[in-house]
Amino acid sequence: MNVFQKYLLFCTIWLFILSEAATGQEKTMSPVTKHASPEARALLNFFYRISGQYILTGQHNYPDVKGRNTKFAEYYTGKMPVIYSTDWGFAKAGNTDSYLARQDIVDEAIRQNKLGAIVTICWHAVPPTANEPVTFQPLPNADTAALASVQGKLTDQQFKDVLTPGTVLYKHWCTQVDSIAVYLKKLQDAHVPVLWRPYHEMNGDWFWWGGRLGEYSTVKLYRQLFDRLVNYHKLNNLIWIWSVDRPGTPVRKFSNFYPGNGFLDILALDVYGSDFNQNYYDSLLSLSMGKPIVLGEVGNPPTPEILKRQPKWSYYVIWAGMVRNTLKKQYETLYNDSHVLCLDDAAYRIAIAPYRSAAGLSSLTMQMNRGSDFLGEWTLDEEKSKLEDAGTGNLPYKIKIIQKEKDIAIERIRLSEYADDMFVKEDLLLNGGEKEFLSPFGNAPGTIKAYSSEKGDTLFVDSKISFKNAGKTNEWITKEVWTIQDQGKVLSVRQTSAMFRGKKTITAIFDKQ
Repeated sequence: MNVFQKYLLFCTIWLFILSEAATGQEKTMSPVTKHASPEARALLNFFYRISGQYILTGQHNYPDVKGRNTKFAEYYTGKMPVIYSTDWGFAKAGNTDSYLARQDIVDEAIRQNKLGAIVTICWHAVPPTANEPVTFQPLPNADTAALASVQGKLTDQQFKDVLTPGTVLYKHWCTQVDSIAVYLKKLQDAHVPVLWRPYHEMNGDWFWWGGRLGEYSTVKLYRQLFDRLVNYHKLNNLIWIWSVDRPGTPVRKFSNFYPGNGFLDILALDVYGSDFNQNYYDSLLSLSMGKPIVLGEVGNPPTPEILKRQPKWSYYVIWAGMVRNTLKKQYETLYNDSHVLCLDDAAYRIAIAPYRSAAGLSSLTMQMNRGSDFLGEWTLDEEKSKLEDAGTGNLPYKIKIIQKEKDIAIERIRLSEYADDMFVKEDLLLNGGEKEFLSPFGNAPGTIKAYSSEKGDTLFVDSKISFKNAGKTNEWITKEVWTIQDQGKVLSVRQTSAMFRGKKTITAIFDKQ
């Protein structure tokens, strides 16, 4: 099914939904969070509306990389994921899982929400027996009585103490939760609802919080967290996701860890190795009692064939670093399925409109390929350019720009006074990633990167060339700002360069051919 057919199909369904709403027949659902914010209510109802009709694409981002994993997913697959996933972190500075990136996470989540993405956050919580930062797995010869890693086990007495008010471990647990509540509150103040997925894979025993049954159980810990955030901190922007792993043993069956309908809004399953077992799906669906179900983490997305048998999944999230576990042609097949929505799809923009209206956000508009206005062949106009005393020796006389998928290829053609024209090709990706190249000036090594503004109406090209002069290594740093003027007829390149001779700014004007 092509994009136009997908759009027509969605419009038909959406008109039916609107007609139900107009006659008062549309069913609205309230989050389990007390006095839930309008944004949280609208977002949860969005998931009820798409349940069984669509599945949203998603990408997890390590805490200390902002949206880099999402950007790579867009570059590799050619489409922007809808779900922006991240984690509050636990590790030391410099680690991709650093807990020190939390303010950056808040800022990025706010940005993603404005762009049209939906934010989900999990938490690899630090055990109450330790302080941040900790490691993911226990270190060799670590003190087993004082667990200092996300994976590993507390003693039975320690786990009991975490659940017993007044104990040292309970108080420390409260302090840890309170530190996370600070950042969740910042998102609440920014009117960003969060698909909150704490203590994930709780039916497994690899994380310190998981696999506990009996009086002092994982379920009791989950409910204790719910009470602390909802009733103590009064957070009202959370949509609670109860998250489990595949039930590899009888003790791990989902129902053993179900906290009750009043403590969750959405049910999630983590799947790796493409193990989309039908029994897992059926069991979770039965337990959900009509609530939405999602794939909280996957190593590979479900195929169209799987989605035909399991149509109720509302989204999937590919874990960070696993995008290339799936081939590009497989993504293409998946994205051609009429039930799979990416951020730029017209059907998604229509479906998410009620939420964005409730959140006070502008409606999403069709996004052109970033940099598309720059495509074509451009010739230097020396008379219109403002070159000061620089001359044109360091400028190309012609620029050719072509775009393929999300890549932009820039070919600069320079005149030579003593040989054939010099062709300097720079194949640049609009993701800010650096590429190495050899300068036409003595083959000096350099790096270059290109990236666009959020709207795609401005390109930025930054380069740095290192060369030796009189036994010293010098750098020639150039920053360019490219804009389109005169209704697409003129390309303006404002170039600021700095080297040992000083700083200079010029504006080169190129006419479209």
